[in-house]
Amino acid sequence: MLMHQRKTKIFSVYRSSNSINHVHNMPPISLGIVSGKKNPVEHSIVSVFLFVNQRAELHMARNMKRFVMLPPVDDDMREWSKRLPQDVPGIDVVIAQTDEEVANLIADADAAYGWVSPEILPSASKLQWLQNPFAGPFEGYYYPALVEHPVTICNPRGIYSDHIAHHILMFVLALSRGLPYWTGAQNQRHWNPEARQRGYIDLNQSTVLILGVGGIGAETARLCSAFGARVIGIEPRPEHETSAEIYPPSALSEHLPTADFVVTTVPHTPETDRLWDARRFTMMKSSAYFINIGRGKTCSLDDLTHALKVGEIAGAGLDVFETEPLPANHPLWTMENVIITPHIAVADAENISERRYTLLRENATRFVQGQSLKNVVDKGRWY
Repeated sequence: MLMHQRKTKIFSVYRSSNSINHVHNMPPISLGIVSGKKNPVEHSIVSVFLFVNQRAELHMARNMKRFVMLPPVDDDMREWSKRLPQDVPGIDVVIAQTDEEVANLIADADAAYGWVSPEILPSASKLQWLQNPFAGPFEGYYYPALVEHPVTICNPRGIYSDHIAHHILMFVLALSRGLPYWTGAQNQRHWNPEARQRGYIDLNQSTVLILGVGGIGAETARLCSAFGARVIGIEPRPEHETSAEIYPPSALSEHLPTADFVVTTVPHTPETDRLWDARRFTMMKSSAYFINIGRGKTCSLDDLTHALKVGEIAGAGLDVFETEPLPANHPLWTMENVIITPHIAVADAENISERRYTLLRENATRFVQGQSLKNVVDKGRWY
């Protein structure tokens, strides 16, 4: 045993939350075992390391991407603001609760979540990426100055596909079997085997036309094909593998008269505004059903109501409307061949929030790393 033991200590500099070591997930950097005495070599090593580490932290801070959560801010966004910096090193998330805070923060924002108004946009000179919370946002989200701005906009298309496709299939099955007539008889406590006023449609012999074969349309095509239906898809930019026969929008009028079910999933854009009008309803079979699950303003309610009244089409399943809420005195409410749900196709779907965050995290990672983003929107076409 040594007569005189000197106390020793190990100098280890551990990674900090803001250091470059954190970015690269490096282990602690050991500077070795040195004497407990004051040692000029030891002091020099530590001083050099601290200087380098400070420079690294400064470099890191300069290269952090500022991401602003824009109002209205909900509980999901507050949670994501805490998770995102942990999941994506190199991104700094701040929340803007008010328009005044947006005005103060947007000038330094590299990216944002939400909507940038025309009044705020001139200040967003650094903005490179804007994550739209909605696949089909409100009318006016894409205004001329935003379309012309160099910012890349992405949307969350694809996160709703299965839920909305299930809702569509509910309409298809219910209408094909005449469910509205049976429930009407049930409400009257009337045992009436002849309650159905429209013919039964055998799905195995049917044709389903889907306008908009994105994620929702592709999943709807898969489900309808599983029932034996022939599926015709009208889609301007096919991105998904699908069982549908795909045609461009110019072929809609050609195929419309062949369909037993017409399903529209498209967003509201300059090209789809009131696309479903009197002219197109007259092209459909009188035994065909119209299903709108996309956006209400793609369909003229007056023209649809008239087509139903005069028997140009057999019925409809509607989750979205040109005017929402649908007025209580609107004739659609009392039509026996119409099924109405109040824009709830994804209501209570528990996994939508996490799917939305997963896409946000993926795009944030790509943004920090300088990679191409997912779900980039054609701003001029609104989708």
